[in-house]
Amino acid sequence: MAIAKNISTDKQLTARMMLTGLFIVVLYSVIIAILVAVGVSAIMVVFISFAMIFGQYWFSDRLALWGMGGRIVTEAEAPELHAMISRLCALADMPKPIVAIADTDVPNAFATGRSPKRAVVCATTGIMRRLDEPEMEAVLAHELSHVAHRDVAIMTFASSLGMLAGLVTRMALWSGMMGGSRDDEEGGSGAGAELLIFVFSIVIYFISFLLTQALSRYRELAADRSGALLTGKPTVLASALIKITGEMGRIPTSDLRQSQAFNAFFFTPALNGREGLSVSNLFSTHPTLERRLAQLDDLERQLHGA
Repeated sequence: MAIAKNISTDKQLTARMMLTGLFIVVLYSVIIAILVAVGVSAIMVVFISFAMIFGQYWFSDRLALWGMGGRIVTEAEAPELHAMISRLCALADMPKPIVAIADTDVPNAFATGRSPKRAVVCATTGIMRRLDEPEMEAVLAHELSHVAHRDVAIMTFASSLGMLAGLVTRMALWSGMMGGSRDDEEGGSGAGAELLIFVFSIVIYFISFLLTQALSRYRELAADRSGALLTGKPTVLASALIKITGEMGRIPTSDLRQSQAFNAFFFTPALNGREGLSVSNLFSTHPTLERRLAQLDDLERQLHGA
């Protein structure tokens, strides 16, 4: 069932989310098998897996807000921000999410939450100070599209997979250190197995990383498209993109690096590689600025015949 009646479902995004979800299930199964091979009991494997998934899923909104220094605000505390989100939700015919503000000069916004009913849309003081009202509404429409598309949850599960792969790596190393003498007696066969487990866990982490990056890039394009269609003003969203990208260069690199961990959830990445480099784009959480602007330009011509 659609969470927003006036934000259409993106079939390509849905297909990519399902495919990514399938790969995640397969990779989780491989990780569980690796943990068992390391010597961890089946009960402990199940406990660790479900604890990490549950923790990431249940507390994803709080973790993201905490990491960005965000705070939930009432209508009395942020009347203009609440009013913009209320208007957009009425236009989209969707429930209003929790509204939050992050006190940082980094100009950005993000949506998080394990489900539409627990969604949070957060804007930084930096972006609110730099954008005019139409541009700010365009950015918020983009973030509300993420909520409507339900793509935040799959990103949360995918990030959990990377954490679990890292745990497998550490357990393999720990097992190797603790079992050194036994390996000497067995002619090094145990060390070889642990090395194989170590390599497999790194490969799994790398695959999960590429999956999430690819999904993240497409979901940004989908949110750009849906957000622009909701407001009917693709050029305004393009203006916001250009302005924020330019302003990022004015923010101290140390501040940007502190925010970089949340790039996959941001409207624009805090730090990004040079545009046009294929290797750089492969590891980017967002499509290039040129790709996003080209899509918005096409939408503007379709809507207004310009």
